[in-house]
Amino acid sequence: MKVSVYNTKKEEVGTVLLPKEIFEVPINQDLVYQVVCSQMANRRQITAKAKNRAEVRGGGKKPWRQKGTGRARHGSIRSPLWKGGGVTFGPSTERVFCKKIPKQMKRKALFMALSSKAREKTLYVLEDIAAEELASLRSGPRTKVIAEILNKLFPEKDSVLMALPKKDDNLVKSIRNIANAKPALARDLNALDIFSYKYLLLPKDSIRIIKETFSK
Repeated sequence: MKVSVYNTKKEEVGTVLLPKEIFEVPINQDLVYQVVCSQMANRRQITAKAKNRAEVRGGGKKPWRQKGTGRARHGSIRSPLWKGGGVTFGPSTERVFCKKIPKQMKRKALFMALSSKAREKTLYVLEDIAAEELASLRSGPRTKVIAEILNKLFPEKDSVLMALPKKDDNLVKSIRNIANAKPALARDLNALDIFSYKYLLLPKDSIRIIKETFSK
């Protein structure tokens, strides 16, 4: 599949041939659904936690004697029946949401996600960032520089995932400061991230990295 290559001013400067085995894969919705659900589950964090009667503080002494008071018998003030006592069947940090998915399935779902972006024309190939723009990034993060590039490429300010060929801390921090954009390394791409953003922005070198990393 041939797609256009753009510069940072959204001017077409050429074309590039995308690998057929990666960017022209038919979509299997059941497979994609299974992989994306597993990736969402693996990212899930357990934040809710309630203490049971063994974890709350106090309750070492019997509140009153067993018989003769006329009141109901109790052994501890930390019983779930008491205010401030433990919680019965409350949320616990011992829950496990992780799901295992074979590597071949994850790779196949990634190819389907990339093929979907290419087919829907929501994949943009970027030739390179201009020399003067790169020079300004060498001294530190420059969110304004990256924001101007993205505004020219995507004037409607839709969400963008930018797959970088290699790690550049200043570039990553610059992209990360923009609300509707996310940086990612080409070798770490996955179906969930690709489907979470409307556009996928690939520098030309990232295509080579994807092919070397994920092709058999």
